[in-house]
Amino acid sequence: MSLSSILSADAIASAIKDCQAPESFCPKKFFQVCGLAKKSPQDVKKVFGILDNDGSGYIEEEELKFFLQRFSPAARLLTEKETKSFLSAADDDNDGRIGVDEFQAMVLS
Repeated sequence: MSLSSILSADAIASAIKDCQAPESFCPKKFFQVCGLAKKSPQDVKKVFGILDNDGSGYIEEEELKFFLQRFSPAARLLTEKETKSFLSAADDDNDGRIGVDEFQAMVLS
């Protein structure tokens, strides 16, 4: 399964373009622009599965660096500051990683 089977290519491109500059990535805005915030909880879980690169059931800090590239291979890496900010915004139980329920809560809030 690919992200483009859930989200439109135009919406993904628009979301990537919106955060091209370093330090301009905002997860909530990204989820709105790419259309994920309007998707069903099931679709959000499917996207989580795609972003969970190692299949651990969590998105760890190392995977977050490549977050934008999972949507578009030509996209930039997230900066360390953006990665840590994204992690702290979604990691409700402070275990240093984002679980599917935490991801879903952040996307759909």
